[in-house]
Amino acid sequence: MDTKKYCNSLTEYSRRQAIKVNIGQVPLGAEYPIRVQSMTTVDTMDTQGSVEQTIRMVDSGCEYVRITAPSIKEAQNLELIRNELRAKNIDVPLVADIHFTPNAAELAARIVEKVRVNPGNYADKKKFEEIEYTDESYEAELLRIREKFIPLVEICKEHGTAMRIGTNHGSLSDRILSRFGDTPLGMVESALEFLRICDDLDYHDIVLSMKASNTRVMVQAYRLLVHKLDEEGLKPYPLHLGVTEAGDGEDGRIKSAVGIGALLEDGLGDTVRVSLTEEPEFEAPVAQSLINRYTNRSGHAVIASLEQSPVDPFTYERRKTTEVLNFGDQNVPRVVADFAANPVTQMSDLKPIGHYYLPELDKWKMGDTGADYIYSGANPVPFMLPNGLREILDYATWKELDSKENKYPVLNLDQLSEWKGEEVFVRVDAADLSAAKQLSDKEKVVVLLHTENAHAMAALRRFIFELMIQKVDLPVVLERKITETDHTEFQLASATDIGGLLVDGLGDGVMLSGHGNKKAENDTAFGILQAARTRMTKTEYISCPSCGRTLFDLQETTAKIRKRTDHLKGVKIGIMGCIVNGPGEMADADYGYVGSGKGKITLYRGQTVVKRAVPSERAVDELIEIIREDENWVEPETVETMEL
Repeated sequence: MDTKKYCNSLTEYSRRQAIKVNIGQVPLGAEYPIRVQSMTTVDTMDTQGSVEQTIRMVDSGCEYVRITAPSIKEAQNLELIRNELRAKNIDVPLVADIHFTPNAAELAARIVEKVRVNPGNYADKKKFEEIEYTDESYEAELLRIREKFIPLVEICKEHGTAMRIGTNHGSLSDRILSRFGDTPLGMVESALEFLRICDDLDYHDIVLSMKASNTRVMVQAYRLLVHKLDEEGLKPYPLHLGVTEAGDGEDGRIKSAVGIGALLEDGLGDTVRVSLTEEPEFEAPVAQSLINRYTNRSGHAVIASLEQSPVDPFTYERRKTTEVLNFGDQNVPRVVADFAANPVTQMSDLKPIGHYYLPELDKWKMGDTGADYIYSGANPVPFMLPNGLREILDYATWKELDSKENKYPVLNLDQLSEWKGEEVFVRVDAADLSAAKQLSDKEKVVVLLHTENAHAMAALRRFIFELMIQKVDLPVVLERKITETDHTEFQLASATDIGGLLVDGLGDGVMLSGHGNKKAENDTAFGILQAARTRMTKTEYISCPSCGRTLFDLQETTAKIRKRTDHLKGVKIGIMGCIVNGPGEMADADYGYVGSGKGKITLYRGQTVVKRAVPSERAVDELIEIIREDENWVEPETVETMEL
């Protein structure tokens, strides 16, 4: 058996064939389309509000609607919500979201079409304690879980109710963490413990998920899950895809596309939920856009087959490369701005890519998202570039330059054989695998890798794999031209094609084009690097998408925190509406802002409580004070100094 296999093919788009799971009148898996879903944010006890929001979600494209049921009273109210919807001829399947309360799950399973349980807290309580287990004591814990879980399984069988066993990276139980660690394997084993019970009881209307805010962990966990199901001879259950706590705005969309898109590219996924800190009706169109890319993906240009990945798809390790200029080796991935079709004529043309000329001071300033290189093609920049920005030009144009300082040519493979100079860029089509061998004896070369294949991520990946097979350690810049003027569509496509490679440690630079707006292209490139955890250039917000458990206005609060802290480069702040999405769900955040009661906030440093019951009106100031105490605070620069 292939010890690394997780998908049908690494080179040909082929959707994984899951079993069919009936969820009301909307079946999932098998040959059915990839479904779209989301979750209400209204208090579940607000029947009318829940009904109205559900209708808006259905109108936006949701095929399943999830509603939180944190206790018996909310589970009971699901019946009123369901009856109101059915009276309005809204037949969308409802999903009860359960945490900590088996009795609420057992009641909800008699009412709605599907229940979601989190194995990390369904039968366990999280105290962040490390416990030493013998094999016997661990087996005793599994028997305890079995006793708690069997009643729900039996009710689901009796009522024809489906179930999602949904693992979250941040809510693994102390028991799982003690034995498997905070790892993708721990996430998978957490779900498999519950799944094995279902299998023993011949219950198979099951959907599985492996959600994390860290895109690398999320992708690895889903892949490992598929592999383990096959390894254990379990059924190929449908997969619910999602990056949890993705955030809001552009960052949330890019982060979701990096994680979800990487899996969809390999044919994994049967339903998608995009978790944005926005109104839920804004999530479905984003999920649908991600899914739509695969409607006609089959039949793409042939990519040379490869039986086994030369990298471990279940762990992260950056591809080892030599350093050329400041690409590769230990350097962060670089961003190249493509101005070949839009010649730079004046200093202000560089402002969209993060380089600001200050005429009153006669000097340049570079923002945190300042591009590292500019590709100007056949149109040299007519003025001296700021320090820190270098220029790449077509070979014929470069040869005619009087001064070649900080300017580098880009050649094709034929021209490379005649090249006698120092550092150089070489543009390569990913379809030409023979190029890998031609590069095997080259040094001081940066590969600009592009593809015209509709199955772009796989095509680019296949060429990089060929470099690894041929033991070529030259750095690679991932070049993608996506002709799409719609901002969100451009972001989603770019994040999928490029981010799916970066989460596997493949790629030493990014060059995007095709949108037409240079700022959009530059911001998207840096956003993808941030989402893939390969280059942190701004504050990262791990904010949950809100639900009926939320104890404050998440959108308003996230905006308020972002306004005060978005200049803190590389700091990760978790913003959670309640304790369910609290310290565990924030996983690797540096600081946390968690609702702990009406108008009360608990503040965290990592997973450690620093201040409890802070009044919400003072909580942001108190959070900033904690950051200041850790010497991670810097004062924001005034807007005026950044203007031309």
